[in-house]
Amino acid sequence: MTKITGPFIAIVTPFDKEERVDTTALRRQVNRQAAAGNGVFFAGTNGEFYALSFEEKVRVAETCVEAAQGKVPVLGHIGEISTSQTIALGKVIARLGVKAVSAITPSFIACSQAELIDHYRKVADALSVPVYLYNIPARTGNTLEPATARVLADHPNIIGIKDSAGSQESLDAFLEIARDRSDFDVLVGPDSLILHGLRNGAAGCISGLGNVCPVTVNGIHSAFVRGDLTAAEAHQTRFSALRKELYALGFPPAMVKRALCHAMPDVGWSRAPVLIAEEVDRKIAEISKRYVEAAS
Repeated sequence: MTKITGPFIAIVTPFDKEERVDTTALRRQVNRQAAAGNGVFFAGTNGEFYALSFEEKVRVAETCVEAAQGKVPVLGHIGEISTSQTIALGKVIARLGVKAVSAITPSFIACSQAELIDHYRKVADALSVPVYLYNIPARTGNTLEPATARVLADHPNIIGIKDSAGSQESLDAFLEIARDRSDFDVLVGPDSLILHGLRNGAAGCISGLGNVCPVTVNGIHSAFVRGDLTAAEAHQTRFSALRKELYALGFPPAMVKRALCHAMPDVGWSRAPVLIAEEVDRKIAEISKRYVEAAS
């Protein structure tokens, strides 16, 4: 398969006032990202996968693939708590035309590294579409260790990892694996480390903040590719400043969605039980005015 590279946006899932998935608003967001040159990653952390039913995840997948119309690549998240449910969702998503899928480590269950190896091997064996590992221990309680990823990299259908552990140390350990072999890639999760990752061999990134600043995140990657490190660093500095300001206010996915909602109300609020206090919301609104990019 063609190597998957570039910036992807962990796209928000819009909801209407009754908390139903708003597919019309979702299509607008896919088109907005495509206009900026970004690929789409649906039903991830910023897509509130944890608050979506199986059927809603499929509907989101169908909408994103249809809206992208092949203009930009689409990746999907399929991670569930159990191996069987991850496979079940993955088989449905694989038929829709995605380039690849990723699966978060199981949550709630405290998994050993042996259990994680078994889980991912079974998922990769069962699916016809390539699989990325997805490491985000702060949310799942399970850390995918670099040594485990190195073992899993031998599987012919596991093509890389999205690392969202949040530290340069974690990212660098996975990048070392990618430098040792051409069939395993790293997609950077932490928005503050995108340029660092690219400089050290990352194939691209999957960004939540890119919902707010699609042009800026694309600018980091495109400037790096053309060798303009000054421009890449300027884009990264702006992006990191937004991350510091916005994430200081609360749960990052909810902060991202609310900042976008202030500029584009049809994306709606995050699903309950998320609540945002009025004082915090005023601060988000001010940040939104300074950072949200139309990408039209």
